[in-house]
Amino acid sequence: MPIIEAHGLTKTYMSRSQTVHALAGLDLTVPEGTVKGLLGPNGAGKTTTVKVLNTLIRPDSGTATIDGIDVVADPQGVRRVIGASGQYAAVDENLTGLENLEMVGRLYHLGTRQARARARELIEAFDLTEAGSRPVKGFSGGMRRRIDLAGALVNNPRILFLDEPTTGLDPRSRLALWEIIGDLVKGGTTLLLTTQYLEEADYLADHISVIDQGRVIAEGTSDELKAQVGGHRVVVTLVDDGDAPAARAVLARAGSGEPSVSDNRRELDVAVDQGPPALQQVLAELGDHGIRLHDAGMRRPTLDDVFLTLTGHRAEELPDESAPSLQEATR
Repeated sequence: MPIIEAHGLTKTYMSRSQTVHALAGLDLTVPEGTVKGLLGPNGAGKTTTVKVLNTLIRPDSGTATIDGIDVVADPQGVRRVIGASGQYAAVDENLTGLENLEMVGRLYHLGTRQARARARELIEAFDLTEAGSRPVKGFSGGMRRRIDLAGALVNNPRILFLDEPTTGLDPRSRLALWEIIGDLVKGGTTLLLTTQYLEEADYLADHISVIDQGRVIAEGTSDELKAQVGGHRVVVTLVDDGDAPAARAVLARAGSGEPSVSDNRRELDVAVDQGPPALQQVLAELGDHGIRLHDAGMRRPTLDDVFLTLTGHRAEELPDESAPSLQEATR
């Protein structure tokens, strides 16, 4: 049964300079004990969705419930059953890691002794024992994210919201955080995860919803979404940009969609159903035409590939979903 449900959510921000439709009738369901990935670039509506569901902002219209609790009618009830971690670590840099977690425990009214015990438990679980007694201002980015995620777990939530948890992390720190999140899920936590990274959703999510301009435009498993844009993409880089028309025709014959051509007309790529045979066909035909290459190969679909196929535009073309400043915003 769904533990998170949203129907027809809308949210519009207005200012003197712009009107931003952050949500435009968004529908979403997340079954209990699963990981739902919200996939989309900045401006798509991911963060606004999370803020509505964890009661930080009110929707203009629509309904949403968390474990049967209405997010608008009973926000305090929702907060008792959820944990949340935003895009940036919400920690006090002057406190130690242990003190940060103790503070969160006290905010949850755990009491001094229980808050301290829970903080120590989480410090050990997140492999921060040596750093737990040091001020957070000396932590690396990965350590800050771990402390922030630990803070979201102080109240042992059944439902966890993670808004782009690995943004800004190096690959090693990202993988380490993925392992921690994976262990939480194995323990039965229901997770709603927003991300710009297709590989992150691929690694963590049972099911993915693709968001574009405040609406869910596609849903499925990672494999199902990849199938819509081709399992691989064949990429070639030309020596002479004058060969672009002929190379594009070659890629079109080998691919399952319209080839994409870079602005400088030297890099071309196309979705293919079977990567290795398609690459062999492309190389053979380009050789027959005497087209010289700097490079050629295969790659997995990217977020831009998904969006270009599903929406007709690339991710970076989307407007910013951020709310106007408090001085500018009006309801």
